[in-house]
Amino acid sequence: MAEPSFAVAQDQLSCQICLDLLKDPVTIPCGHSYCTNCISDYWGTGKVEEGYSCPHCRQTFDSMPLLGRNTILAEMVERLKTAEVPQDVPEEPPDDNCYAGPGDVPCDFCIGKKLKAIKSCLACLASYCEAHILPHLETPRLKKHKLVPATAHLEEQLCVPHDKLLEVFCCTDKKLICIQCAMDEHKGHDIVPIAKQRAERQQEFGKTQDLYQQRIQEREKELQELKGAMETLKHSAQAAVEENERMFNLLIHSIERRRTEMKELIRVQERTELGLAEGLLEKLENEIGELKKRDAELAELAQTEDHVRFLQSYQSLCATPPPEDIPQIPVHQSRPLADLKRTISYLKETIDSFCTEELVKVYGSATYVHLIPEPRAKDEYLQYCGNFTMDINTANNCLCLSEGCKEASNTMKVQSYPNHPERFLNPAQVLCKEAITGRCYWEVEWSGESGVGLAVSYKNISRKGSGSDSKFGSSINSWRLRCSPSKYMFKHSNEKIEIPIPDPVPSSNRVGVYVDHRAGVLAFFSVADTMSLLHRVQTQFSQPLYPGFLIHMNSKVKFYQKSLNLHPLCSLPNCG
Repeated sequence: MAEPSFAVAQDQLSCQICLDLLKDPVTIPCGHSYCTNCISDYWGTGKVEEGYSCPHCRQTFDSMPLLGRNTILAEMVERLKTAEVPQDVPEEPPDDNCYAGPGDVPCDFCIGKKLKAIKSCLACLASYCEAHILPHLETPRLKKHKLVPATAHLEEQLCVPHDKLLEVFCCTDKKLICIQCAMDEHKGHDIVPIAKQRAERQQEFGKTQDLYQQRIQEREKELQELKGAMETLKHSAQAAVEENERMFNLLIHSIERRRTEMKELIRVQERTELGLAEGLLEKLENEIGELKKRDAELAELAQTEDHVRFLQSYQSLCATPPPEDIPQIPVHQSRPLADLKRTISYLKETIDSFCTEELVKVYGSATYVHLIPEPRAKDEYLQYCGNFTMDINTANNCLCLSEGCKEASNTMKVQSYPNHPERFLNPAQVLCKEAITGRCYWEVEWSGESGVGLAVSYKNISRKGSGSDSKFGSSINSWRLRCSPSKYMFKHSNEKIEIPIPDPVPSSNRVGVYVDHRAGVLAFFSVADTMSLLHRVQTQFSQPLYPGFLIHMNSKVKFYQKSLNLHPLCSLPNCG
């Protein structure tokens, strides 16, 4: 008897998990069949938190069903494998870009390397690839499930307390809830379907979107205006740069012309003076030659024994010719050259000072500070060294000034200074004569167990009485750093700041003081082989500053001048 023909489709004998022909097929209570390993692995992955469900129809079982081999299906699979029917061309494996990568939603039913999910089911709370979504598209009961584009946040669709789908909206509490919530804690509230709430919010969404569009248009308009302003600023700045170049070139050409003229004047003066000097030189040489000739004749006459000749020649040789009036030629030109150098130096500094002041007026002190950076190394500070002298008319009667008013000591002996309105009556203090209106640096050495105070002060500080107004650092008019063997302390407006002794302890009691009046900078340094910052102040100075000293009992202070390139303040605009 002939064997009946085999007319079953291959997909009818395929596992819905691995999508291959069934291997050791088993049938679970709902009637669906799977490979033994596939269904075992699926139930072992822990994807279903409560009970065990069928991957195809989602029917749930309280306990894991016993898996018995379906011999009929196994035989059909074997017959399909051996049937002499045209074999389909084996499908090529999916491209690599079909697999889920970073940022993709993986299929929850793929075993091993997972494919990209194309849909997520809000009823099953699972995501499916193109193959595993087919039951939802073909099975009548699964067709009723709500499918959405694949999303990785399906857990957000669940009510956390009840683990049920969020299906309604509570208008009273303004939150998404599940049916169980609506029956329990939200009972009696205004409950509406999600779709209805979405429609209402959609209208508000449109209004909000209109506001965003309006805001975007406003900001884009402002953006264009800002870009236009930036272009205008660039053109204006370029024009200013070109005009600056033109004006400074004119100034440079003018200075070059004056330099050439000055050089020619010096050469003309040189030629004139040299011409006079050469004429004088010739006269002096002729006179010296004549005098030497007479001197030789006198020497010869003194040796002659001819009395007649001696007496005859005596009258003419001994008659001394009157000295010829020779004009004085100013051969030494060092002073005029020094005056010229000082004048040119003053011109340079005046131009620098004027340009800096105008720059501050136009762009403010912040630009000045940015364009002229603060010194960093000791050599940079030394270029601003100033030459100061203590003003004896301000010295307290307990202070003895010496070394050309470069040193002051507190000997506790009253000095016989005359009365003067600028003299400090009670604090043992003294101010310097020179003012600071730009940049300046100076160094002092101090000694004594009681220590000294190094200060800068306005001229209008009080000189009378023992109140805080007259003591350096006790008012808004002065700033003081107290130096003693045990500590440093900064004081201004009667507020004190303790400053620790540098580590290691300085090998000298030398302190450097730096002031940038325009930038509002005051800094104190411990100075030895290197400089160590003790304290720095950033403020605003409203008046010229004067260095000052407060000297305690049996202590002294003096300006340190060794190796410092001192500049007289009258010719150094940076120091006033």
